[in-house]
Amino acid sequence: MKQIVTSSIALLIGVSSMAMAGNEPAQVGPRPLYLVSDMENSPLKTKLESCSNGPFHRSDFSIGHRGAAMQFPEHTKESYLAAIAMGAGVLECDVTFTKDKQLVCRHSQSDLHTTTDVLAHPELAKKCTVPFKPANPATGEDAQVECRTSDFTLAEFKTLKGKMDGANPKATTVEEYMQGTPGWRTDLYSQTGTLMTHAESAALFKQYGVKVTPELKSAAVEMPYQGFTQQMYAQKLIDELKQAGFAPEQAFVQSFNLNDVKYWIENEPKFGKQAVYLDDRMYEQQDFVASLENMKDLQKQGVNIIAPPLYALIELDDNKQIVASNYAKLAKQADLDIIAWTLERSGPLAQGGGWYYQSVTEQIKRDGDMMKVLDVLAKDVGVLGVFSDWPSTVTYYANCMDI
Repeated sequence: MKQIVTSSIALLIGVSSMAMAGNEPAQVGPRPLYLVSDMENSPLKTKLESCSNGPFHRSDFSIGHRGAAMQFPEHTKESYLAAIAMGAGVLECDVTFTKDKQLVCRHSQSDLHTTTDVLAHPELAKKCTVPFKPANPATGEDAQVECRTSDFTLAEFKTLKGKMDGANPKATTVEEYMQGTPGWRTDLYSQTGTLMTHAESAALFKQYGVKVTPELKSAAVEMPYQGFTQQMYAQKLIDELKQAGFAPEQAFVQSFNLNDVKYWIENEPKFGKQAVYLDDRMYEQQDFVASLENMKDLQKQGVNIIAPPLYALIELDDNKQIVASNYAKLAKQADLDIIAWTLERSGPLAQGGGWYYQSVTEQIKRDGDMMKVLDVLAKDVGVLGVFSDWPSTVTYYANCMDI
């Protein structure tokens, strides 16, 4: 029955069951025009309005972050199909592993309690690293629970259903805990959250003719895990891409762990050529200051592409205008290409956009400012692509600007 429902969703969102050749059409829906209409009057707004009738096509500039996670349960088949329909030319499976060392798509090895219905399966929930403990209203203590992919075999993992990422930390029951979807997302499309292995996601992406950007996630368990080393983990990701038929130029393997990137550069140089170093130095290292020297050091180690959080790439100039940051300029001087993350993960922007926009908060007043940021990333920073939780926005912009 689940297979029938999933197939129906694919048809409803307009994705053919066969990979389309050539200039694949995209369905951008109403959101991009909502954002454009919310912009302050400017030449950019006029330009973007002029593209309202399309046509729109798939673009590699548009990267589906966990699929289309604004409205579909992340890293599910339904989320991926929605992102493909929206014209994302590159799709992401965050990769972690199960108890029997099988690679699966989850943002974290330790997020099953917030991204799946595992707690609704009592026999499985007992196996969680930290079984559910209700909140204590008397002391103010939050609910406690941690369910890892490594707590379950692949067969057990596949019995779960994806849900929108969220939880109620003040819950005194499992049912209350699972009802934590942020108000700016929706549970409307969370009825059939089909979980996927990395190999299954790769096969799906190959079927629809999109490129891949799997991220090797840090393990919550100590490595090596039952003889499974970090190097074996990194290699297995590549092996499964090869088995799905992906050529190296169709894949942008990524990791926050520079050693993973260096492993690919040294052992799988064709894939390593466009491996992506997810740069977290600006928030993980308190004394980090971008310099030409530390950018060139990455380049000397074989890194060609870096991907920092969005706020690292933009800043305000003396006139309080959003411009390319010093970090972005130094990266370009060091001949590093750049990918940005993550657009449309902050909810409504009326309060400045939160973490992702922290370097330009003063100029983020409305949802339409997202398009202004996207324009700076494309034209001034010169990014290769932009991760988004709702890829149609980036698809719309890329088509309008002929990227």
